[in-house]
Amino acid sequence: MEPSQLTRFEAAVLPHLDAAYTLARYLLRDDHDAQDVVQEAYLRALNYFDGFRGTGAAEGRSWLLAIVRNTAYTLRANRRPDAHATEFDETLHSEGGEDEHPETELLRAADRAAVRRALDALPVEFREVIVLRELQDLSYKEIAEVAGIPVGTVMSRLARARRRLERALGTRMKEHD
Repeated sequence: MEPSQLTRFEAAVLPHLDAAYTLARYLLRDDHDAQDVVQEAYLRALNYFDGFRGTGAAEGRSWLLAIVRNTAYTLRANRRPDAHATEFDETLHSEGGEDEHPETELLRAADRAAVRRALDALPVEFREVIVLRELQDLSYKEIAEVAGIPVGTVMSRLARARRRLERALGTRMKEHD
């Protein structure tokens, strides 16, 4: 690869490492598998970068996330689903407030855990659109490109996923009142 291509790759794709890991982690529910998928996706992106027609980081993000998604699904297809699933620990990936009251932090941790459980309970096709939209802040068009589905399907899956999350979290809140 020419130095100018490598520089272009670094500018378009490397800034999205966190987004790639987040998507892989939510799709696979396993830290080690997510790391492996991201590594494999970056290798694939590097190998096929000459076919990338985008001009900037925004297009690089969608392109990379599509590769991550496909790599994750390939891994899932080759393995028994959720055979090595471990629970995602939000505290490892978030900054905590040092001046917060312990009770406040406990309530926030419980809320994060409930949302994480509700997300994990969603079927993968709903989980992926929620993660891409709400955590990665992709547009409907970008999600459609990443997932390889029509924009209308993105919208309907997102609506159904949000309703399921609302029901799951609403039920939890009623149980703890």
